[in-house]
Amino acid sequence: MPAKANPFTTILQRLKSWEGLLLALLVAIVGINSLNAPGYLTVANQTNLFVLSIEKVIVAITMTLLIINGEIDLSAPSIMGLSACLTAFLFRDNIPFGTALFLAMAVGLACGLFNGFWIARVGLNSLVVTLAMLICYRGLARVLLEDESISQFPAWFNELGQKNLIGPLPVSLLIFLVLFLIALVVLQYSGFGRLVYVIGNSKDVARYSGVRVPKVKFLLYIASGLISALAGLLLAARLGAVRGDLASGYELDIITMSLLGGVSIYGGSGTLYGVFLSILIILNVRNGMGLAGLSGHFQTGVIGILLILSVLGPNLMRDARAAINRRRLQANLQRRA
Repeated sequence: MPAKANPFTTILQRLKSWEGLLLALLVAIVGINSLNAPGYLTVANQTNLFVLSIEKVIVAITMTLLIINGEIDLSAPSIMGLSACLTAFLFRDNIPFGTALFLAMAVGLACGLFNGFWIARVGLNSLVVTLAMLICYRGLARVLLEDESISQFPAWFNELGQKNLIGPLPVSLLIFLVLFLIALVVLQYSGFGRLVYVIGNSKDVARYSGVRVPKVKFLLYIASGLISALAGLLLAARLGAVRGDLASGYELDIITMSLLGGVSIYGGSGTLYGVFLSILIILNVRNGMGLAGLSGHFQTGVIGILLILSVLGPNLMRDARAAINRRRLQANLQRRA
């Protein structure tokens, strides 16, 4: 029987990995912010960090699965805006609000199916398809509302995004925790999750091994469309109003949350543990810059730099490890000689 892995050794290996570096960076950022703002570590403030960006964080879950699978979905923020704008448009025209919400989720499903068809079935590049759909879905959202802002939603809907349900935890944060746990189990501990990694490593090898590659990709894009639509509705509930530009520019933060967590842009590697740490880092970085009085444009620039580092960093670590292993192998061969 194989020996059981030592838990202490496993933890030590984690700390030496990219996730360990992210943990150290997170501790440093939180420490600096705590010194600059007394009360920074209170439960209320930490919960507020999540609430202000919870819709991005929710979409980052499905974005992570797609990138590990070797694909991407740039249209997710536009699906968020389209679902929210459709709800507001139907509500303004006196359609029952429950029906409007159902149709908004159906549109999210349709967007996911549409993206999945061109990428999984036809075989077009996901970057090109979802970039085109980002523009298309955003245009549809603007056509529905133009420059109008719709508010006056039912009180229960606004409370969904603004009122705490359990202690300091709002409904949106609880939804994120549930979705994160489901995605974690699916990705790390299920057969479907293994297929996601296998396809991301090599689509051709997976296909020759009998894996139904288009089906897996289709399911991931359906999930992305549905989760994006849900996030759009939660954003509308939190803000209490909807405009045609809702969720514009969210793709930068969402993709950075995934890549900074150690997910390879080329697919096939990455974990949700690392993504969760990167989410905490980005939220704390934005909050710290806000406390320092830095503008939103400056914050976006910093996130852009983090995006570059998120692609460069893991690659440099892998190259460094490979070089160390080669030197150790050469030293061992020389000793034996």
